[in-house]
This record gives sequence, structure tokens and C-alpha cells, in this order.
Amino acid sequence: MLRRSFVTLVLAAAGAVGTAPARAQQAPRPDSTLLTVDRIFASPDFRGGSFGPSRWLGDGASYTTLERAPLGQKGQDIVRYDTRTGQREVLVPAARLQVPGDTAPLAIEGYSWSPDLSRLLVFTNSKPVWRANTRGDYWVLDRTTWRLRKLGGPAAQPSTLMFAKFSPDGRKVGYVRAFNLYVEDLGTARIAQLTQGGSRTRINGTFDWVYEEELGLRDGWRWSPDGRWIAYWQLDAAGIRDFDLIDYTDSLYSFVKPVQYPKAGETNAAGRVGVVSAAGGPTVWMRVPGDPRNNYIARMEWAATPGAAPGAPSAELVLEHLNRLQNTNDVLLANVRTGAVRALFTDRDSAWVNVMGELAFVNGGRDLVWVSDRSGWRHIYLVSRASGQARPVTQGAWDVLGFLGVDATWTYYVASPDNVTQRYLWRARLDGTGAPERLTPAGQPGSHGYNPSPDFHYAIHTYSTSETPPVTDLVDLQAGHAVLRSLVDDTRLRARVAALRHTPREFFQVDIGGGVRLNAYMIKPPDFDSTRRYPVFFTVYGGPGSQTVTDGWGGSGMLWHWMLAQHGYVVMSVDNRGTGARGRAFEKIIYGQMGVVETRDQAAAARAIWRMYPWVDSTRVGIWGWSYGGFMALNTITQFPDVYRTAIAVAPVTHWKFYDSIYTERYNGLPQDNAAGYDRGSPLTYAANLRGNLLIVHGTGDDNVHYQNTEMMVNALVAANRPFQLMTYPNRTHGIFGGNTTRHLYELLTRYVLEKL
Repeated sequence: MLRRSFVTLVLAAAGAVGTAPARAQQAPRPDSTLLTVDRIFASPDFRGGSFGPSRWLGDGASYTTLERAPLGQKGQDIVRYDTRTGQREVLVPAARLQVPGDTAPLAIEGYSWSPDLSRLLVFTNSKPVWRANTRGDYWVLDRTTWRLRKLGGPAAQPSTLMFAKFSPDGRKVGYVRAFNLYVEDLGTARIAQLTQGGSRTRINGTFDWVYEEELGLRDGWRWSPDGRWIAYWQLDAAGIRDFDLIDYTDSLYSFVKPVQYPKAGETNAAGRVGVVSAAGGPTVWMRVPGDPRNNYIARMEWAATPGAAPGAPSAELVLEHLNRLQNTNDVLLANVRTGAVRALFTDRDSAWVNVMGELAFVNGGRDLVWVSDRSGWRHIYLVSRASGQARPVTQGAWDVLGFLGVDATWTYYVASPDNVTQRYLWRARLDGTGAPERLTPAGQPGSHGYNPSPDFHYAIHTYSTSETPPVTDLVDLQAGHAVLRSLVDDTRLRARVAALRHTPREFFQVDIGGGVRLNAYMIKPPDFDSTRRYPVFFTVYGGPGSQTVTDGWGGSGMLWHWMLAQHGYVVMSVDNRGTGARGRAFEKIIYGQMGVVETRDQAAAARAIWRMYPWVDSTRVGIWGWSYGGFMALNTITQFPDVYRTAIAVAPVTHWKFYDSIYTERYNGLPQDNAAGYDRGSPLTYAANLRGNLLIVHGTGDDNVHYQNTEMMVNALVAANRPFQLMTYPNRTHGIFGGNTTRHLYELLTRYVLEKL
């Protein structure tokens, strides 16, 4: 009764009760020049267009891509375009991918063609394994009969096939199912099981968590060039301890999700490589030296036979063999008939060596392409198959930032010798003569990415800057980078971005003394006034080989920084030593002491910036980061409490003994040998120094940086009686997403910055 009377009085006062109702006031139209968390993360305002996935056909004379089916129809057509003329042909109408009884065509998540285009392999209904959705269903469409057939046979459960690939002649498909390898004959539907005993601890043709995460290995098998043999990895994971993730919310009673996870210094899986007939039979194991639990076969490919035609039988595999400390990388050639192994080439470093992305032979199989920073800068080499000698293809005081491939004359790579915040396409002669040639036009600054045709005549080119959303076009690399046609040019998105109140990102360098200058950028408020004093909010990652100070579109995260600038903050980022693109000495100075040099560099840069810019309010300096950046945020506010007032650490590592073996030992050595180095870089060591505002955010289902890290930091802060705030997201993984999570997270971060800084 009391509540009803109060409501009636309020309505009457507002004009809702009486003989003359007030006219409803129209809500003000949102200001399109301003950003909000909802606009960035919960609305379609800043979602751009997309292209593909595309597949080059042959040497690149044509390509296929996915396009929405005609109006009134469901699904996606697979369309072929003539690269030069743009002539369009629908190769597979969406309706041909509809299973009888279903209401819609298959949702295409991936696809590949047989060499003669008569068959199409479609990946759909995928599920995550670790980071990526690598298990699902595979269907084969025969374009001569339009018959659509699911692979795996009646015993295969839904979403259980992995890494299916056509044989070189297109008549068979190989795949992994339930940790075993199979080959299915597309003519007879006969399925040959090539491996036996596959299980969670005997893994054939794929990998465990740490190999995928830290060596980039997911697909663990390869057809031979003639299609008669299959080479594959096998992991014995029986010795790996489980790390248990506890789920409290998905059922009435909690339950455990075990993840095989070798922490630093603990037991790894034992890996080996074997070759088996595609028809089945015994496996020939390569006799790689050393304890397989304390070495890694980091790469494996079939080695081209010198002088043989493409597709000819190959008698050897080429392997990258890393020791556990990852400071020695032996390139080995293995005889597939006998398993005998011989050394071709060795790369060594007193810190660590980087794994070559893809092993490729050139010059008729006589030379191996190799990328190394053995000279002090990352460059491309050719290694002679006969002598093992390495000769440089590129040279100079700059890094090759990405190797794309070779043709008969040239090697193609990404680099930016004069400005490491940008990315351009270059080529250099394989024989090392002449000066490198920049293929990206000189009038296009920013970041450029390329998907080249197999013959490097054409490329799908994506370009952006820190102010310009990506544009994707088709270019002719052999005709001066001429644009043949636009593939994605989202004028609506570009117009909305251009309308926002913001100041362009300013790039500059910070002199922190000792001859060290660090790259940095700043985003000032739109109404910046140099006579005022502004709070500064740093965004940091800082991990080995990374960069945040780049001239490229940053998506929703960058827009959030623009939003903070609209609220009156100057947002900055600094690339400390240990980050990439500036040579071996700059990157590898952190070896054995992760968190020490990087933290000092960040604090020194903040102090130098105070001196450079009188408008910086040195009493209002904050920092935030995610993952390695969260580790950095904790270290900076605890090691330098006089510099930072506020820090936000999302999914942080708090001591490297809690992280995985491959990543941690690469940069920090074994904890048994370097306990002091591990402790010196840990924010747990400095928890008692905390003076400012600290927010820690973590997902309890994080299988990468375990929630254990945050609980240990909580214990250290409690023991030191230091106040802080904590936000946990139940069962969220390292990316902390799903449902409304991203929006909720960034609203939390925004409130914290506005309140505390």
C-alpha cells in the first residue's frame, strides 16, 4: 500500500496522472562522433567487411572464394574468378551442399579442392580442441555426379575428424580421428586405419596443448609427393602431468577438466616421426638422436629430390630438431626407407634460436631456404644440400619480418628497413646479387599483408594504417603492384571512423639513456590543450618478439583507447627491449630474466616522457595489459610504485614456474638452473611494494595462463596487507569472451580507469 501511494505521487508530479498528459519527450540522438563501450563491443557500428576464405587455383590464373547465395536462398556459393579479367563462375551452388533432410546447406568453415577441381572437401560443424576449432565433420562433394558424402564411416562420431587432406591425385582423403590416422578411398569408400592404439596419451597425427601453443603445430601428418606414403608425428604424453581446471557452474556439482600441461622444468611428451604406407602396414621410425622428452621435432616436411620433377617420389624427410633449451636447432635429413638420419645444418645461439616457419627447397631441391638472426639481424639464407654451407640472400641492419616464399628467381618477404612500425613487401634475388626491391608502392605507408599466388604474379593484398580500417584488393605484383579490383573497401566503416572525434596516433621515440631509444606512440584527447595537465594511460604487452607500436588498424581495442582519449586521457604505448623487429641484441637481452629489463625500460620511458612533455600529470600515470602485458602491469606497479598510480592486469602470469615448458624455457632457461632469474622477474617478489590502485581480472577456465597465477598473487598481496580489487569470470578462457562477457569486461575496465586515474 505504501509503495503504490509513492508511485502514484511520482507519476502525478511527472504529468502522467491528470486530464492533460504531457507530450513525451523524444530521446536525444546519440552523438556519432563519440565512442561508448556499447558502440564498440555490442553494436555493428564498427564491423568491417570480409573476403574469403579464398583458394588460389593452379599457379594463380584463377581463385575461388565464398559468396552469399542469391536472395531467397540459404548458404554460400563457391565462386571462381579469373584473376586477370574478373570473369565469374559459380563452381558449387550452395544448394549442392544441402544434405537430404536438412533445412539448410552445410556451413562452410573451410574447404579445399582436389587437383583437377572434380572434388570439393568441406569442413563444418567444428569444435575447439585448444585455441582453434580443429575437429569437426568433413564432407566430399563429387562435382561430376553432385554426390555429397560424409567422411569417417559409420563409426565416426560427429565433430571428430581433424586435418583432412586430399591425396596428390585427389582419389583419397587422409585424416585424424580419435588420435589415429586413416585414409579413405573416395571410389570404394574403403577406410584404412594406419595407426593403432591412439589415445589421450598416444597421439598420432596431431599434438598436445604445449606443442600447439608454443611450436605452432596442429596438423601432424603429410602426404608424400607421390601419394604412396604418409609421414606423421607421434607423441607419447604418458609422462605429462594434468593441470585440473575446476568447473563450478555447468552442473549442480563441480567437476574437473584435466589438461595435459607441462610446466617449466617438468616432464614433456616424447615425440617421434615415422613413415607409413597410405594402404596401411608397419611404420618406419626416423632414428633421431637424443632423449625425445628433452628435444623437440619442431618441423617436418618431405624433402624434394634434387633434379626430380614436382610430384616425384621422395626418399627423405627434412626435420628441425631442437634441444630442450632451444638454443641449438639441427636441420636433419632422414631416409624414409631405413630411418637413418644425417645432419645438414645447425643454427646456434647463446640465448635461443627461432624455428623456421615452413621448410622449403629451391633450385631443383639443391638448396634449403633458411631464416636466422645469426648475423645479429634476421635474414634469409640458402643452405646447400651438398655442403651444408649457408649463404645470405638478404643482408643489412634490419630484420626480415616474414618470409612468404620463392619463385625461380626471387625470394619474397615482409620488411620495413627504415621504419619498423610499418610492413611492406620486398623481394631479393635468390643468388644474392643486386639490391632488394620494394614491391609495395612508396606512397602507401602503414601495414601491408599479402596472400600471393603460387607463382607470385598476383596477390590478395590487405592494407591499413592506425587511422584507416583495412582495405583488401587484388594486385598484379609483376606490373608495379597495379590494383586489378577491390575485394573489400568498406566505405560505411571508413566513414564512421572518419567521423569520430579523435587525434591521429603520434609516433615518437623515447631516449631512456645508455644509447637506448624506444619506439612509442600517443593518442591525445580531441580537444588537447598543451597548457593543461593530463593523466597518461599506458597500454603494454612487451613480450619477446612482439610489437604494440605499429602503424596498422587496431580494431575494437584501439577504438577503446580512442574512447578513453575522448574522456581526457592521453593513451600511450612503448615497445621495451625484448620486443621484436630491431635485431638480435635488442630482443635477446631479456634472456634468463624475463620481467627485469622490460619493467625497467617501461618505467624509464614513463619518467623520460614526463621530462619531454610538461603537460603530463606525473601523479596520474596508469598502465594496463593482458597476458604478458598483465605480467608487465603487475611488475611495473610493484617494482616502480613511485611511477604508476593505477594498474589493470588481465590474465597475468605472476611467476614463470607456473607457465608452460616450451615458451618459458626458451626465454628463461630451466627453473632448476635459473631460480634467481625466475624470482627477479616475478611480481610475487615485489607484492609488498604496492601503493597504488590495482585491478586483477582472470577467467577461471584459462587453460593457457592458469588462474593459479592470480591466486598466488592474491596470496602475496594479502600476506603483505595490500588492498586491491579482483574480478573473476567463471570458466572463461584466456580470451575472456562468450555471450556478453567482452562488453561486461570493458565496462568494468572503463569504470576502473575513470574512477582511479
